[in-house]
Order: sequence, then structure tokens, then C-alpha cells
Amino acid sequence: MLTAEEIICKYYSADDALRRLLVGHSRMVADKALRIAAAHPELHVNAAFVERAAMLHDIGIFLTDAPGIHCHGTHPYLLHGHLGAQLMRREGDEAVARVCERHTGTGLTAETIERQNIPLPTGIYVPVTVEEQIICYADKYFSKSHPDVERTYEQTCRSVARWGDDCLATFMAWHRRFC
Repeated sequence: MLTAEEIICKYYSADDALRRLLVGHSRMVADKALRIAAAHPELHVNAAFVERAAMLHDIGIFLTDAPGIHCHGTHPYLLHGHLGAQLMRREGDEAVARVCERHTGTGLTAETIERQNIPLPTGIYVPVTVEEQIICYADKYFSKSHPDVERTYEQTCRSVARWGDDCLATFMAWHRRFC
């Protein structure tokens, strides 16, 4: 199996703006997720997996159309997790694929997918394992639009609230569990 760095190199040109953004964002998410895992030995978190999956959770962004963050693909940005999951399945890593497709918002429920008419195949798009939840939680603190800033809990709550009360409630429950 390829390392996270090898997979990133496979899909992203050396030293371009998008790769630097992806790696920087992913490193911040991984570091926060690893701090959470270390602070909670009672959760029995697989730290090596958390680091790998956090570094690859956004691997599909290059396939999306989000020019403000150097993405010049053809798909809506909302699908970057699903697209990344497809890439990771081709790489033979189902566990990381699940992290990719389950980290959008605090997860996309079937109701949200239907209500917003999101073009996703039937599946589970909500973090299930503790590792998936920690990575998803950590990711909410970092925006690729402001890559050098970690949001406060209050700022992150405001950001998550735009996805609805259910998402905010999930995020707040994770905060109580992980902090």
C-alpha cells in the first residue's frame, strides 16, 4: 500500500498551490486529530490510521470546481469526499475511503442528501467509527479559504450551524466527547 505522501504525489503536481494547500490543511487536521486521540486513551484510537486518513481525507478536491482554492476540476466541491473515496478505493484503502466520503459537514444524512438534491449514490455518509468522528471534528476547525487559521470553538459552531441544527448538535456532542 502506498503511503499518504506517495498518494498525494500521485494525484497532485509537485510544489503547486493546490498541493501546498492540501498538504497544509491536511497536516493541521491530522495534528489536531492526533492531539485529541492522545488526550483520550480510553477511546482506543488507532493513531497511525488517524494520521494517514487525515492526510488523505481531502484527496479528491482536485477533481472539483472551486477556483478560489486552486481547484479547476469539473465536479461540484460538495462531491470532493465522494470523489476522494473513489480514488482511495482504487488505491485499495477502503477505510480511508470511508473517511473521505463521511467527513463533509458532520456527515450527510439520507434526508440532507434528498432535501438538497445532492448527486450521491445510496450509501452511508455519516462518520461511524471514533477515528472517522475525530477526523471530521478536527476538520471543522480549518478552512481551505483561510489556510493558516484555526477557528475557535465559537467560530466553528457558527460555521457548522449553516448546515442546520442537526449538524450543530452533532458537532457540539463531539466537542463534549473529545475536549
